[in-house]
Amino acid sequence: MGVVSILFPVFNAADTLPAALASVRAQTHANWEMIALDDGSTDDTPLLLTEAADHDPRIVYLRRPHRGLVSALNEALRHANGPWLARFDADDLMHPDRLRLQRAAAFDGVLGCGVHSFGAGEPREGFARYESWLNGLLTHEQIVRDLFVESPFAHPSVMLPARWLRKMDGYRDVGWAEDYDLWLRLWRAGCRFAKLPQVLHEWRDEPTRLSRRGGIYNSRSFRWCKAAFLRETFLSGDGVVTLWGAGKVGRVWSRVLTAHGVRVARHIDSDAAHIGGFCRGRPVVGPEAAALVDDGPILVCVGVHGAREAIRAQLDGLGKREWRDYLCVA
Repeated sequence: MGVVSILFPVFNAADTLPAALASVRAQTHANWEMIALDDGSTDDTPLLLTEAADHDPRIVYLRRPHRGLVSALNEALRHANGPWLARFDADDLMHPDRLRLQRAAAFDGVLGCGVHSFGAGEPREGFARYESWLNGLLTHEQIVRDLFVESPFAHPSVMLPARWLRKMDGYRDVGWAEDYDLWLRLWRAGCRFAKLPQVLHEWRDEPTRLSRRGGIYNSRSFRWCKAAFLRETFLSGDGVVTLWGAGKVGRVWSRVLTAHGVRVARHIDSDAAHIGGFCRGRPVVGPEAAALVDDGPILVCVGVHGAREAIRAQLDGLGKREWRDYLCVA
C-alpha cells in the first residue's frame, strides 16, 4: 500500500515524547517512516530520539538549530519518501489502527479522523464544543460549509497524498496558523476533504500547546486569514456585504473586512436594542430585511452558541443558498 511518511517536528517534548513514540510503534500498519525533526531542543529530546532511532530504523532522526514549526515541517517534508503523509505531534497519541484505517481509505485529499482531547483537569468548555464540532464534520460538503467558521481539522490527525502538499509548496509562514492556511489553499486548489468517524487521535489540551499561547494562533490572526481568502473567493466581486450580527463579533468582522477592501452595507440583528441604530456607521436592521438584500451576500457572524444554525434555517427558508447568497463565519 506504500509507505506512510509521518511528519513529526519536535521541540522540547521530553515529557510526552516516550508515550507518543510508543503509540506510533504500536501501529497495526507497519509500513511507515517517521521524519523526526528536532528543532533545536534543549531538554532530553535529542537523547530520546537518538535512542528511538537506534532501536527502530523506520525513525529518521534529524537535528538542527531552532527555526520554528513551519520551517521544521517543510524540512521534514523534504526528507519524506512515502507517497502518503501523516501528521503527528510529540504531545499526542495515536490509536493503534489510525494509520491502517486512514491508509486503507485511499482518499485522494485531506483525510482526518475523530479526536478526543485529554490533559490535566476537565477540558475547557470552549474546547469541548470545538471537539464536538470537529467530530461532527465528516463529509467534504460538511467541512466546506463550515470552512470559514474555524479550522476543520486537528492538524496532527490528518493524512494526505504527498503530491498535494508538494503542489502547495509545503507550509507557509505568513502571520497566521500554518495548518488553517494550508486547508484554505488546498480547498481553493480543488482538494477534497473528509474524516473517518472513528476516534483515532488523542489530542493533548495543555497550556503549553501552541494554539493556547496566542501569537499567530489567536482569533485576530484567524480572522485576518479568513478575510484574505474570502476576498479572493466568496467576496471577489464588487466587495459589498451585509453582516448578520451587530455585537462584538459583527463589529470585529466589519473592521477586518473594511481593511481588506470590502464595503459593509448594513448589519442585521435580532436584538431590538440594536435595530434602528448604527454599527460602525452602518445601519442596523431587523432579520426581516434579509429577504430584501440584493446588493451582495450575507456573512453570518454571530458568537452566541446555537444562533448560527437558527439563522441558517431562517435564510434557507427565505430561499437563500449557502455559498451563493450567504456564508457563516466566526
